[in-house]
Amino acid sequence: MGRKTILLLIAGVLGAYYVYTPLPDNIEEAWRLVWIGIPVKMITNLALLVEFLGIDHFVNTAMFFMSFQEVPPTSDENVTVMETTFNDVPVRVYVPTRKSEILRRGLFYVHGGGWCMGDAALFNYDFLSRRTADRLDAVVVSTNYRLAPKYHFPNQFEDVYNALRWLLRQEILEKYGIDPKRIGISGDSAGGNLAAAVTQQLIDDPDIKIKLKLQSLIYPALQTLDMDLPSYRENQDSLVLSKPLMVRLWSEYFTTDRSLEKTMFFNQHVPMESSHLLKFVNWSSLLTEKFKKGHSYYSPNHGSSELAKKYPGFLDVRAAPLLADDNKLRDLPLTYIITCQYDILRDDGLMYVTRLRNAGVQVTHNHIEDGFHGALSYNGLKIGYRIENQYMNWLSKNL
Repeated sequence: MGRKTILLLIAGVLGAYYVYTPLPDNIEEAWRLVWIGIPVKMITNLALLVEFLGIDHFVNTAMFFMSFQEVPPTSDENVTVMETTFNDVPVRVYVPTRKSEILRRGLFYVHGGGWCMGDAALFNYDFLSRRTADRLDAVVVSTNYRLAPKYHFPNQFEDVYNALRWLLRQEILEKYGIDPKRIGISGDSAGGNLAAAVTQQLIDDPDIKIKLKLQSLIYPALQTLDMDLPSYRENQDSLVLSKPLMVRLWSEYFTTDRSLEKTMFFNQHVPMESSHLLKFVNWSSLLTEKFKKGHSYYSPNHGSSELAKKYPGFLDVRAAPLLADDNKLRDLPLTYIITCQYDILRDDGLMYVTRLRNAGVQVTHNHIEDGFHGALSYNGLKIGYRIENQYMNWLSKNL
């Protein structure tokens, strides 16, 4: 066999690996999704290779490539865009250019990226913020926050909370012309986690008199205790967010110690003395039959107390909003939750819907049967526009 033949064979195998991606039959524009997913898969594998060779942390490599998608804060005929800081936290503020005779609604947005990646300057977040500001005639504040692996929990939570508290100051609302009775918070994925967490924290803050009207959570990550939910089993090899990647991002949120990642992956990280928290994430009682079908519930194996003492963040309600008790949940504002069928985080959102409704919170649940994690960010796909329109319509009616 000649050298050219061997090279062609290797190229063919690699090409097949990156192109072949089994997708459910009801996924719309499947081939477009596959082609969009190829660079994602390539960058992920390259980042892991760079880390394996001891050159750099995989997150740093991924962030390097993501930085090419960042756009400057450019104003246009519809929206004025500016960068500033809220309590030393970098934010982007989007203000409609058209004059308004009344105070505008305000939306505080938290980007996703697994607490390790992402930026308000990324094209998809800038695009969404512009569209929201223009379509809703709203002031949008898109916040950044410190990222892992350089910074761990609770830094991300504290940055988002401090920026939100700054926005809710009367003088800041007056500066941007925001109606204090029409302020909401939203976020996707890890940003949905942070949005849910700070919304809970805000309830008991005696210094904040202005409260949120609503929260909108887009395929949020909400719990760290059970990595063996039906959605984790069904989507463990998902194109966008696999189980190994999700567990790695969760563990990086708390530490660079890979021992936590290993125990989380095998569901062996919750110590005996914290087992009472499992009732808050027991999917056998919180999921409907539709999503439990074909699955048996196995309680997670008890983990090391020492690991939990070293990294207590994964047992903290500020990192896992599903751990909040009903007394906390019942005071939450009007809520909108998007879940996607083919998303490893699907059941986190479904369980939160159930717990919020049981606590008496008014919840609108939008389940996307042909959806996958990150779908809203795929602006070039029909599903991205569809989810965006549903999201905007709900905000328009309720904010």
